[in-house]
Amino acid sequence: MITILLNLLDVSLWAGIAAVGFGILFNIPRKAIFTVFLLGFGAGIVKFVLLDLNVNIILASLLAASFVGIISVPMAHRIHQPPVVFSIPAVIPMIPGYFAYETVLSIMSFIFIEEDVTKKTVLMQSIFSNGFTMLFILVSLTIGVSLPMLLLRKDTVKKIEK
Repeated sequence: MITILLNLLDVSLWAGIAAVGFGILFNIPRKAIFTVFLLGFGAGIVKFVLLDLNVNIILASLLAASFVGIISVPMAHRIHQPPVVFSIPAVIPMIPGYFAYETVLSIMSFIFIEEDVTKKTVLMQSIFSNGFTMLFILVSLTIGVSLPMLLLRKDTVKKIEK
């Protein structure tokens, strides 16, 4: 149990550090760095707890991105920065690089390397499985971040804080 908790904190810590790295790359204000770290860390905790509970990666990504979108609106109002400053760097570490890599690798093997028809069938299944997983994760990240920001407008956030 303790090793699972330590692994969760380790992965979430690195997600927060990656979020800060992307935030610095995008030239966010200095006062937003700690908030970006907390959002990246929190998104990592949400996603990896759900993955540990055997929730699908697409749904886990959607819920983690929704967490970032919901928390970034009041934080943006409190620190006087646009919510995008916090949300985008915090979500970038969740972009599905592994599935994109496997999709491209399977496409290259299918086109240039493999001659056996049965192996080409397995590669085709890998192309579609990894490609659609990647696509749906990207869509879930987009919806998860943008929908709370569209629903929680600035005037709504002011009402929440009172």
